[in-house]
Amino acid sequence: MFYVYAIKSQCHNRIYVGLTQDIETRIKEHNSGKTKSTKYYKPWVLFYKEALNSRLEARKREKELKSGFGKEYLRSLSAPVAHKDRAAVS
Repeated sequence: MFYVYAIKSQCHNRIYVGLTQDIETRIKEHNSGKTKSTKYYKPWVLFYKEALNSRLEARKREKELKSGFGKEYLRSLSAPVAHKDRAAVS
């Protein structure tokens, strides 16, 4: 099983879309700074995931979510995360 996921930076207005077979490990990697493209915007919170049967399907869906319409869709889903109280973030 493959997962397409979207995470949102709790301190910056950024969304990252990726794919993985192990979401928990992947989110830990993002938050520990092991991923070059996300390490400067941590902490990250998972707000979207979708299970797909193959890597090919997951890659296709990842591309859709990275498109203009996909980004707008994800921004509409992440709106509550964007309004989190920054004081609560450690």
